[in-house]
Amino acid sequence: MARVCQVTGKTPIVGNKVSHSNIKTKRRFLPNLQKKRFYLAEEDKWITLKLTTDAMRTINKKGLLAVVKEMRANGEKI
Repeated sequence: MARVCQVTGKTPIVGNKVSHSNIKTKRRFLPNLQKKRFYLAEEDKWITLKLTTDAMRTINKKGLLAVVKEMRANGEKI
């Protein structure tokens, strides 16, 4: 499974690792992904999402149902 947040769509980005002698080599910055189970009371079922911690804060702010509706509108299967 890809390292992509299901809510925000964040993916790994590429940058440089810079040594003490200023030699630059490529590296990847991975998103802080967590697997989290939520109970969707309106549908009476548990859903498992692969989220960044930023997306967890979004769910706390907007509410789970609003975020799930947005995801479904964007074509995400839950």
